[in-house]
Amino acid sequence: MTVNQTMPLVIKLGGAALSCSDTLSQLFAAIETYQQQAQRQIVIVHGGGYLVDDLMAQLNLKTVKKNGLRVTPYEQIPVIAGALAGTANKLLQGQAIKDGLNAIGLSLADGGLCQVEELNPELGAVGKAVPGDSTVLQAILNTGALPIISSIGLTQQGQLMNVNADQAAVAVAGALDAELVLLSDVSGVLDGKGHLIESLTEQQAEALIKGQVITDGMIVKVEAALEAANDLGRSIQVATWRYPEKLAKLFAGECIGTLFLPK
Repeated sequence: MTVNQTMPLVIKLGGAALSCSDTLSQLFAAIETYQQQAQRQIVIVHGGGYLVDDLMAQLNLKTVKKNGLRVTPYEQIPVIAGALAGTANKLLQGQAIKDGLNAIGLSLADGGLCQVEELNPELGAVGKAVPGDSTVLQAILNTGALPIISSIGLTQQGQLMNVNADQAAVAVAGALDAELVLLSDVSGVLDGKGHLIESLTEQQAEALIKGQVITDGMIVKVEAALEAANDLGRSIQVATWRYPEKLAKLFAGECIGTLFLPK
């Protein structure tokens, strides 16, 4: 199954890849090779929960999560924004530059790319992002650069907000009218015999959850992927960075994971 290669590709980078320079180097090397051969524009959106967890522990600050989202008291958002938009973003940018890419570090706020509002008062400075103006991002892409975008945003009042990285990637893809791949340590969804399922509808996913084929943490990933597909109105892919040799196929529009189909 292939996609329109003229359409930009947004890669949400998550999981242990963010803390493994070897994995990142393989990913960026694959992007660098692909960009020399093709015209497709690529954008990376990232979180960096492990960095935040480490920093919070060092500062003796308690980490609390509700429904998978980090509770972010307003007094802590400068610390969290520093870890995500600062340390995580610059570490990724530095690795990309080392691997030969012209990488530009950005946030959701730059150029009005995404509009962000408070998601729920109980969560504190946790934002919901919606697509905004991609003019500045498009101008950067037109220079041949690789934008690396953190999931930190700003409200219209200039308030820093921590946005779930999956949801941030959906908003960026919406602003750019781009394809979206959620790239992590998970290959995709496996059937009862351990074989990769190439595509899934919401109905099929619900049946697999009910039959306990999809369990535990994978349920959260599947539900997030289906929500992303529905929000964008197009199929999105969940794939892994574990097999660098397959990444060129992914960039070229081939499905190497599980494709989630919108309603």
